[in-house]
Amino acid sequence: MSICAPDVLGLEPVNVTWNIVRGDTANLRIDFLESDEETHYDISQWQILSTVYDPKTTIFDEILVTKNQGWIVVTATAEETRLWGAGMKSRPNELSFDVEVTLADGSVWTPVRGSISLIGDVTGGTL
Repeated sequence: MSICAPDVLGLEPVNVTWNIVRGDTANLRIDFLESDEETHYDISQWQILSTVYDPKTTIFDEILVTKNQGWIVVTATAEETRLWGAGMKSRPNELSFDVEVTLADGSVWTPVRGSISLIGDVTGGTL
């Protein structure tokens, strides 16, 4: 997924549906691009967090964000996704997540907001 950075600061976040199989590790790459849509934005001074909310348990989980040169990878580990839903339904849970950026000047921006559609696992499945 690519976001053209300064043009969207303060605008409505990109809405994403992230499909994750329960018990699997899942990665979501987000590129922050200049208006030419090719040059990566300098994000070296940004602080970036990502949080998942489970409405069934009202638990918030901060998940890993790995910052690179102009892009990030948001990672939900197998240990985390294993806890996000129970039962043998095809879709045992629907969770919310976002990515929040604090810019060098202290401004806070949420470029990505979305849902995690949890897909039930079969092998190693949990009830």
